[in-house]
Amino acid sequence: MTSPHDEKYKNLEKLNAEAELGGGEKRIEAQHNKGKQTARERIDKILDVDSFLEMDKFVVHRTDSFGLKDKKILGDGVITGYGTINSRPVTIFSQDFTVFGGALGEMFARKVIKIMDLGMQNGCPIIGLNDSGGARIQEGVASLAGYGDIFHANVQASGVVPQISVIMGPCAGGAVYSPAVTDFIIMVDKTSYMFITGPQVVKSVTGEDISFDDLGGAKTHARKSGIAHFVASSEDQAMAIVHKLLEYIPQNNMELPPKRESIAPSVTDEEFRNLLPGNSNESYDVKKIINAVIDKNSFFEVQIDFAKNIVVGFGFLGGNSIGIIANQPNSIAGVIDIDAADKAARFIRFCDAFNIPIISFIDVPGFLPGSDQEHRGIIRHGAKLLYAYSEATVPKLTVIVRKDYGGAYDVMASRHLGADHVFAWPTAEIAVMGAEGAVNIIFRKELKEAKNPDAMRKEFTDDYQERFGNPYIAAKLGLIDSVIFPEETRESLIKAMKQTENKRLKRAPRKHGNMPM
Repeated sequence: MTSPHDEKYKNLEKLNAEAELGGGEKRIEAQHNKGKQTARERIDKILDVDSFLEMDKFVVHRTDSFGLKDKKILGDGVITGYGTINSRPVTIFSQDFTVFGGALGEMFARKVIKIMDLGMQNGCPIIGLNDSGGARIQEGVASLAGYGDIFHANVQASGVVPQISVIMGPCAGGAVYSPAVTDFIIMVDKTSYMFITGPQVVKSVTGEDISFDDLGGAKTHARKSGIAHFVASSEDQAMAIVHKLLEYIPQNNMELPPKRESIAPSVTDEEFRNLLPGNSNESYDVKKIINAVIDKNSFFEVQIDFAKNIVVGFGFLGGNSIGIIANQPNSIAGVIDIDAADKAARFIRFCDAFNIPIISFIDVPGFLPGSDQEHRGIIRHGAKLLYAYSEATVPKLTVIVRKDYGGAYDVMASRHLGADHVFAWPTAEIAVMGAEGAVNIIFRKELKEAKNPDAMRKEFTDDYQERFGNPYIAAKLGLIDSVIFPEETRESLIKAMKQTENKRLKRAPRKHGNMPM
């Protein structure tokens, strides 16, 4: 049967096929030869089957200069629209490297901003799949304006809806600042990189000879800069990380985080009591404590390779999503340094923005000493951490498991920074500093004049440890709310979360605070 509109229907079929071909078969093949999927293939993989609805499929650029007049490709290098992940709505854009190398121009930017605005208006996460050569040089300042408008949209969306960036190819120059403003960055090892200036420019300006991977590859940003929150070994794994991440976070800042069935870990009382080594100076893996307390197999660590002296991540406790901060004694004794402060502060602010309660496990001997840290600004960076804890209005629960010394005692989720309930194990040591350091200062003169300084030092150290190497002085002052056995930790935290689930704080009106940056 024919229709009087057959020609129009055929024309739409033709235009759809043309748009879906992107830069053409040869460029699609080249993309596959690099081990990379196309922009459309990525969307099909990450979203629920048949859930994607594309927008602005036929948009083209408006530039006639530098040979672009006859090179107008439908979609203009980015695919935008919305769909669902595990039946939850998301908005998404996917940069198409087969079209002008994914370079951003005026209309490209308009498409991205339109979909971001839609995500904000409808309160759903914004996911960006990045694979772009940067600004479209032929469009000049219009391209730069497009980046600026996207940056501004990122900032407006920050703290309103979750923003997740997946880097699946190049992301260079000004383009890096859009992902940098988003909440989480996932990079694909060996095929993605991020930098302000590439290896060639670096070499011409500084003489340094460095590879793409060493300058801005996934592992570099995961281990050294802290830019990458997750590293995936493949594009499929990167998409699986997005799915996993969304399990813990709400759709927007007006929703509570997801819940699921609670499954308690199988840990005996004896195992709990042996989580800490007998020697208080001996290291251990704090993740064993985390996994013994929270719901079974629910811990999802963030920035696993960066600032390993502090652990951050998501989990479930009693079926409720939580954010977890923990000092890590098996990495430089769990001290707080510049990177650890930055890592924890930003994670705290994300949790606070999206109504995710924060649980902190404390075992910290202090801040990392040394001229390098002082000159690079440990005072300023450490202040970020105390600011983030103080500013957070979500339920904040603290468990002091061992050392809690000096200024780090205040900074790490103390009662003074607004913790709702502070628990301590009997093994907790709360003091201005460790016993040996304190004795060397307090009894400096006596030790210098003693006939047997080693014996005297041991006597004074043992006395100091007995008097201050416990949680009871702080408990008598009301600075610790409960001293509990380790095996009571899980149930105590669940009860405290139930008590604080309707927490409301009224703060003095202000435009915003001035966080040390």
